[in-house]
Formats: sequence, C-alpha cells, structure tokens
Amino acid sequence: MAKIAAIQLKSSGQPKANLDAAAHVIGAAARAGAQLVVLPEHFVYYNVRDTQAVAKAEAAKGLARQFFAEQAKQHDLWLVAGTLPLFAEPGAVKSPEAEGTAKPYATSLLYNAAGHEVAAYRKIHLFDVKVQKTGKRYCESDRYHHGSDPVVAPSPCGKIGMSVCYDLRFAELYRQLTAQGAEILVAPSAFTAATGQAHWQLLLRARAVENLSYVVGANLCHRDHPKKPTWGGSAIIDPWGEVLAEMDSEEGFIIADIDLARVKELRQNMPVLEHHRLP
Repeated sequence: MAKIAAIQLKSSGQPKANLDAAAHVIGAAARAGAQLVVLPEHFVYYNVRDTQAVAKAEAAKGLARQFFAEQAKQHDLWLVAGTLPLFAEPGAVKSPEAEGTAKPYATSLLYNAAGHEVAAYRKIHLFDVKVQKTGKRYCESDRYHHGSDPVVAPSPCGKIGMSVCYDLRFAELYRQLTAQGAEILVAPSAFTAATGQAHWQLLLRARAVENLSYVVGANLCHRDHPKKPTWGGSAIIDPWGEVLAEMDSEEGFIIADIDLARVKELRQNMPVLEHHRLP
C-alpha cells in the first residue's frame, strides 16, 4: 500500500509565486501521508514565450529544479515535477529533428526522496490544435521538440510510467509503458477547459482500464484564464477505472491509497495484456 497525491494549481505569470503556492500544497499533501506527489504540467512557467531562455536558466540548478529537489528531500517523498522547458542533458539521446537546433523539450522530471533527479521524460506528443469550440490555437511544436522515448522508473510506490497531458490521447504510448512494467501511470497536465470538460476524465479512466494500472492526472485549474483556460478536474483512478479521488476547479490536492496487489490480481484475472494481437 502507498499514498499518492495529485496537486492542482492555478498558475500565475510569476514563477516564484507559483513555486510558493506549490510548496504550501506539497506540504499539506506530505502531512496527509503522501509518498508520491504529482504536480501539473507547465505550472511554473505557464504560457511562457521564450522557452529557450527558461531552458538555459534551468540547465543546471535553476529556480524550479532546486525547488523540486528541496521539496522532495524536505518532505521525504517522491515528486513528479510537472514539466519544464529543458534541453537534452549531455549524452542523452536526442530526437533526429533536434540536431543542430535550439528548441528545448517539455520535460517531466522525477525526484526521489533524497532530492535527486532519477528520471526525465520528454513529452512525445505535442499539442498542435485549433480548438473548434473556442477558436483558440495551440502549437507546442513552435517552441518545443517532440520527445521520442517512453520512460518507466522504479519507485518505492511501484513502477511509474511517465506521460504528459496530450499524450493521454495516444493509447499506444501507455501500452508500451505497461509492457515495460508500469503499474502507476502519471499525467501532469494543462488540459484546456474546452477539451477537459469533454474528455479529461474519460481519457484518464480509459488508460486505467486498458492497462489495468493506476492513473494519476494532475491538472492546472484556471477556467476563466483570459487566453488559455485550463480545466482542473485532477483525479486518481484505480486499475478497474473507478475514481478514487477527484477535484473540480479549486486549488489543492487529492490523495488516495494504492495497492499494487490489486494490479497484480486484476492482471491475472483479466489478462488483456497477454491477449493483444496487433503490434
């Protein structure tokens, strides 16, 4: 058994204020017993235009990376740190399109309880969409490179399969994560208000059911943002698709107990992972 928390925040244009708000909620989740905490996508630098400048500032021990390491160590917990614009670390495998160019990746970092970065997932699916309901255009590939590699990382709470936001619409990624042993699928997100209302929890539950895994979706919540409203609705889903905990549009956190024995039992009794026939 382990306790996992999803944190929901309303990002401002001030990185330091965003981190201060996160610190307050991380502390509350830790006091409630959380051993793994998942933060939303982009919450530190939401809607930032100059992602290259942020990536340069965060290249070593920038403001956010130092904060995440300190929070994980202070509260003795594992932390999925939303996303940051980051360049590939020296020696890391880069996407072919990234060679010779300066765009960063939308990178989700995993910190252990000692405050060390133990995994980095570079977002594979970038949100290049015009939302018909609102007419708003999103084009993440203007500022980021596509990542290329699924990431699964062991932790005391179970094996964590890492993903980000728009990835939720691509079931094949989660099947790969599960094939690599993932038991908990995490999805830091900044899901739009329009698409979030229609599909957010549906997608979280679908990925849980398909893969007989726990799913943790931590979303930004600013439905009245003047330019790019986000839905909120953070949720923790069990491997049978049941909602263990959820939020509406407020800031704060949710927490739930997970039991990896339930994952094992369901996968034995409903062996869909062994029955798929297509590559």
